[in-house]
Amino acid sequence: MYKTRDEALSFIYAVNEMLPSSDIVDTVVCAPFVVLRCLVKRQGQNLRIGAQNMHYEEKGAYTGEIAPQMLTSLGVSYVIIGHSERRAMFNETDESVNKKLHAAFNHGLTPILCVGEKLEQRENGQTEAVIKEQLIEDLKGLSAENVKALVIAYEPIWAIGTGKTATASVADETCGFIRKVIATLYDSDVANSIRIQYGGSVKTSNIEELMKMPNIDGALIGGASLVAEDFLYFANVASKIQK
Repeated sequence: MYKTRDEALSFIYAVNEMLPSSDIVDTVVCAPFVVLRCLVKRQGQNLRIGAQNMHYEEKGAYTGEIAPQMLTSLGVSYVIIGHSERRAMFNETDESVNKKLHAAFNHGLTPILCVGEKLEQRENGQTEAVIKEQLIEDLKGLSAENVKALVIAYEPIWAIGTGKTATASVADETCGFIRKVIATLYDSDVANSIRIQYGGSVKTSNIEELMKMPNIDGALIGGASLVAEDFLYFANVASKIQK
């Protein structure tokens, strides 16, 4: 929940022409609903705009919610589903996440699915069990082609906004586990096609080490990406580390 319309415009003007080619790295800004249209209108060929959440119903008495076709009518390409803050603060469940994923694909949106464990779950050795259960429930009924197009972000809840970051090796190990689960649920082709990101207190000081990990395909970055110069730095680091 950052940036007024004027601040969002200043940001996109600062980064738009400076981003690496979309042939090399996919760069997406997931912004609050109120600025989506003004950003879409000004996105360059190397930037795409996404939403931070949406409802799974197409219309109805759901005051304050946003329907998928409302996003596509604005030209939005991506939508974050099941962000850890949505799960922790706003009672997002795996059932609603699953419905939202189906709705996103039905309307041509690329979902960024977030999965991750709480601190006590990691300390109790439950990380893999928690993430496997999330993936099983979240992906129910999705086709292999859907999942190939999906972006998954490993986003440990204990690392969101706390300044704590999983070490590069821990993040890579967990992203690798996610890929194994996908291979079990679908097949190795799907698992090798899917993009798996790490999100959780990613900073300019650790982005390069994280991006060099074999199982990490990208980063879902929150507060550290709000400054245009830092946003460009993240994108350029990703562009130089070919997978």
